[in-house]
Amino acid sequence: MFYSPSTGGFYDPSINTEIPGDAVEISREYWMELLNGLSMGKMIVMNDQGYPVLVDRPGPTPEELQGYERSWRNQQLKATDSVVDQYRDEVERWPTLLTPAQYLELQTYRRTLRIWPVGGELPLSEHRPAAPAWLASLPQ
Repeated sequence: MFYSPSTGGFYDPSINTEIPGDAVEISREYWMELLNGLSMGKMIVMNDQGYPVLVDRPGPTPEELQGYERSWRNQQLKATDSVVDQYRDEVERWPTLLTPAQYLELQTYRRTLRIWPVGGELPLSEHRPAAPAWLASLPQ
């Protein structure tokens, strides 16, 4: 068996007639070990001796983590849009779904969501703004 770092592929000389020039020979046992590692989420890199080895995949970059958190924030805002719209529609008549205090708390939460990513707490999800506790109990 052979492994080519340029293609990331394995080559069996009994099947493949063309094998890249950078391919290194590996045993069938090591080939199976590499395949098992790939199935477990590892990745193959070449070590200093030019031999393929398994390593853990790198985690998300800070930019990717920020993107995840911004996406979460946008979903939270979208999820509360209908509550705000309904309150605004109902404010002309009484009673409304929300009390004025709840509406103010909801708008404060939404404002916190909007300014949250610039507060330097990204990409740490444990710093996400907390929704008002009563929000989850509202009818959908």
